[in-house]
Amino acid sequence: MDIARHLALVDELCSRPFPAEHGPSAVGAAAPRAQLAVRHHLAVLRGSHGLRGGDGAERAVTVEQFEKERDAVEERLSVRWGRADPLNLQTILLRTEHEGEIPEPWAGLSVRARVAWLWEAVGTGRWIAVAVTDRDEEDEVQLVAVVTQTPPP
Repeated sequence: MDIARHLALVDELCSRPFPAEHGPSAVGAAAPRAQLAVRHHLAVLRGSHGLRGGDGAERAVTVEQFEKERDAVEERLSVRWGRADPLNLQTILLRTEHEGEIPEPWAGLSVRARVAWLWEAVGTGRWIAVAVTDRDEEDEVQLVAVVTQTPPP
């Protein structure tokens, strides 16, 4: 676990301008403000290797490790911005299926993760979410941070 590195990256994303065009960046992906796009940064804080469609027991151990790391990040960010609100991404996913369009990055994150810790970074106009993306067993497990100007739905 490198919590200090994760926190430094979240700080960087909170101050970094959003890009002019959608695509990968040095720390993950970013999306600009466009007619239907939302401005956000997504950074992979930690990722698994070789778990796509692999051993379920090994995957469960990795998910548990990443959740502990997510919770350690949550503890430190909660000191800074107040107690985190858990965001149930499963309900957002259900709303996407029944109500239609949910704004990014929330719709995409809800497809990949079940819950995220959420803060509004006071004075920045940005929302920060930290989640473990483990919903799709055919994909790698990741600990991600999302920074966006779009409030959660």
